[in-house]
Amino acid sequence: MQHVVIIGNGIAGITTARHLRKLSDDRITVISAETDHFFSRTALMYIYMGHMKYEHTKPYEDWFWEKNRIELKRAYVSAVDTAKNELQFQDGSSLNYDKLVLATGSKPNKFGWPGQDSKGVQGLYSYQDLELMEANTKDIKRAVIVGGGLIGIEMAEMLLSRNIPVTFLVREKSFWSNVLPKEESEMINRHALEHHVDLRLGTELDEIVADEQGRVKAVKTKSGETITCQFVGLTAGVSPNVGFIKNSEIELNRGVLVDEFLRTNIENVYAAGDCAEFREPNGERKPIEQVWYTGRMMGEVLGRTLAGKQTAYKPGNWFNSAKFFDIEYQTYGWVWSEKKDDESDFYWEHESGKICLRLRWKSDSGKLTGVNNFGFRLRHHAFDKWFKEERSVEYVLEHLRDANFNPEFYKQHEQEIINQFNSENGTQLKLKKKSWQRILDFVS
Repeated sequence: MQHVVIIGNGIAGITTARHLRKLSDDRITVISAETDHFFSRTALMYIYMGHMKYEHTKPYEDWFWEKNRIELKRAYVSAVDTAKNELQFQDGSSLNYDKLVLATGSKPNKFGWPGQDSKGVQGLYSYQDLELMEANTKDIKRAVIVGGGLIGIEMAEMLLSRNIPVTFLVREKSFWSNVLPKEESEMINRHALEHHVDLRLGTELDEIVADEQGRVKAVKTKSGETITCQFVGLTAGVSPNVGFIKNSEIELNRGVLVDEFLRTNIENVYAAGDCAEFREPNGERKPIEQVWYTGRMMGEVLGRTLAGKQTAYKPGNWFNSAKFFDIEYQTYGWVWSEKKDDESDFYWEHESGKICLRLRWKSDSGKLTGVNNFGFRLRHHAFDKWFKEERSVEYVLEHLRDANFNPEFYKQHEQEIINQFNSENGTQLKLKKKSWQRILDFVS
């Protein structure tokens, strides 16, 4: 029986532990300095907003771990000695392993801004960050958020739920414009303004100004403007949390370098989740994938590999989802901010300005390559199957009702969408009736 030690109790580490336990009787120890138990990191914002309590975010009861013989250790790892197969802890103690999994997640980026370490300045990733934000935002009059990504818009919603005015500094000319095409980005700009966010596009942070007690009192932008505030949220992306590994023999770039089986250069050391960086990226995917579902998938395959059933990480078609205040967002396949030379593009937007659909496809073959949808829900399984079958954009539009899973009595937009496509492309496509048999085939 081997001793498998996992550093990190996020989605990647815990999924690895669960799937390994299903397949082996190995001793499993999960180490985390963050919390005693696994919780849903994506729900942090709802704790702050009062929608949930911390205990509601734990997917498993506290007795689950002992029953499944998964040992939990609350500790901070300060160093890894791969020659001795030993972990050294901040309190001076140590622990030996036979196999080691690094699932240490990410940390918020800092870019050397003057004053970035002042009191009241922080990112939002860990449970400790949430606790710090509770303390840092008590009785404040204004907050400034720096960085135009998903965490930034979530933090804005959190603060506004407590009636704290928010100024949002976005370096780009439009929100998340390095990811979203122009029309979708502008939709979120409008939506943020409707929610009373003081959105400053094309604005860069220059300096964070602290008072005599070392607490933030203002920010200065590169245009010379001074904005008074008592809290600054740094949400300009995250980086792999690998600082404590830098003096080990484990090879690093930005993250822990791994192959398709999540193996590092050290035979008995693996990495998964936000901290893993693939030596050879999978198709169009980035070498570091900092998304909840990819961490889960890495954990599933790594659990099998550790149990002796070597399994490569093959995540399939890209997908992601998010929520921008009231607007839900889903993306399937590849929709770059600018379409490629060999792609064609279709965009439909509802008159409300809060619902839209974008389709991308290969110009020569008509094969669908990507979908963005905002404000209504489309089935992941539908597009996953259509991509695998290399369906054309025409087929997808005619069968769009099969993909829609909005609740009953919601307005349907498929006919309006197909009418616009026909008008723009000179086609005569006809919308098919929804088929539950086809829908069931998506998951068969």
